[in-house]
Amino acid sequence: MASATDTAKPERARKPARFKWLPGTRLGRLIIALNVLGLAILIGGALVLNELRRGLVMARIDSLTTQGELMATIIDRAATVGEPQPAMDPTYASEVLQILSNPKRQRARLFDAHGRLIADSDWVADRVEWKVLPPAKPRESRRGLALDLQLPKMPHPGEREAQAALSREVAQALRGGHIAGLRRGDEGQRVVSVSIPIQHVKAVLGVLTLEASDVDEIIARERAALIPFILIAITVNLISSFMLNGLIAQPVLRLARAADRVRLAGARAISLPDLAGREDELGDLTRSLENMTKSLSERMDAIESFAADVAHEIRNPLTSLRSAVETLDLVTEPAARERLLGILKNDVQRLDRLVTDISNASRLDAELSRDLPKTVDLERLITDIVTLYQATAKPGDVTVRFEAPGGLVPVTVQGREGPLGQIFRNLIDNARSFSPPAGEVVIHLVRARGQAIATVADSGPGIPPENLETVFQRFYTSRPKGAAFGGNSGLGLSIARQIAEAHRGSLRAANRITADGAVVGAMFILALPEIQP
Repeated sequence: MASATDTAKPERARKPARFKWLPGTRLGRLIIALNVLGLAILIGGALVLNELRRGLVMARIDSLTTQGELMATIIDRAATVGEPQPAMDPTYASEVLQILSNPKRQRARLFDAHGRLIADSDWVADRVEWKVLPPAKPRESRRGLALDLQLPKMPHPGEREAQAALSREVAQALRGGHIAGLRRGDEGQRVVSVSIPIQHVKAVLGVLTLEASDVDEIIARERAALIPFILIAITVNLISSFMLNGLIAQPVLRLARAADRVRLAGARAISLPDLAGREDELGDLTRSLENMTKSLSERMDAIESFAADVAHEIRNPLTSLRSAVETLDLVTEPAARERLLGILKNDVQRLDRLVTDISNASRLDAELSRDLPKTVDLERLITDIVTLYQATAKPGDVTVRFEAPGGLVPVTVQGREGPLGQIFRNLIDNARSFSPPAGEVVIHLVRARGQAIATVADSGPGIPPENLETVFQRFYTSRPKGAAFGGNSGLGLSIARQIAEAHRGSLRAANRITADGAVVGAMFILALPEIQP
């Protein structure tokens, strides 16, 4: 199998993120900031106007209280008669109220000590209640209209409630306290009311009530002032909604449609350059999808190439088998038949070797993705492998020797023990196949620049300089003279390099050269990132 190629695009210089103090990602912070901004505008405006309304009402209460205390003092001084039992002269008190009241801005009412109304500024100003008359009724209903006009008019529920509230306020003021606040007027409107007792020494002679009915006008003006804040908040939220739609919803939809095109049209990669240039999470997602589909495309190309190589490699022994089988019936000499049977056996062994190695190579990706990386002690791993070779060696076989680095700190890497062991077995088998009888394969392990470097050296003929990279290609074989035909599939070194690259390492080939330039063998160098102690 072909090794996975790193297709990630180079990292772009990121601009400093805004709103870093908010939680979440870049787009999350933008969403939070835009929505909070709209709400803050609305809440801020409401708070400002609430404070303004409260201030206006309190100012009106203060103004009415000051004016009412002055008027109550004047009425007490001018309209109080009788000693030692003081009383208020209603006629003179009404005249004083007429002089002091300001009917254009407020309403003043005067009550005696029993809570009875004795003067009203509306009477002085000749104010009358008016309203639009209903349409004229037909002639036959005029008798009912005349009957209605003769009946006494009953106050409506709102008016009764207003009168009851005023009576309670006057009753409280008759106890000697100032009463101020908001309540409903006779017509249902909100009024600022102040009730002040008229006292002569300690005797309560009556109550002066001042009302200002412009509260609804103040509230209406406040509501009108709130409209711009509401419009701004709505505009900000609409803009944020359109921005979020353009920044998130539409790009995600484009990504989904691009993925559908890959699935339905058989395309090999997603390509959205405008989204890939964005410096946010959607840009990262787009680049990741592009890299993923590109990697999958390269993996599919590698699988197709591997399948083509497998078909080519299997065709050769199958062709030889077919020729030998077709010729076997025509040969009658025992010696010739034995040679044909030997060819058949060799071809079957070659096919068996090819199928085994192809199966191992096809399962390699699954094994690498299934096992979780762990800490592997390379010195112990190599020692176990070399011990097994030494235990199964026969007389005349190539010996395998491991020169341990020594030291108290073991050489450890992060990886999968099974595939890493397969690297060393493939390299040792390859070195033994090229070494002469009674030769030796030596393994070294050292530390260098944060890497664990292992070398597997043989005493064979070496590798031609032009083939130092070719030997890692699939099904490449260049065996020494006398080697068993079909004993190697040419996949061992390719599998070893694939495993090394999956562990973020590298595998390369070199020749062992003496001081006078003579080649005395081949050497494979494996470098893996070491876990720092």
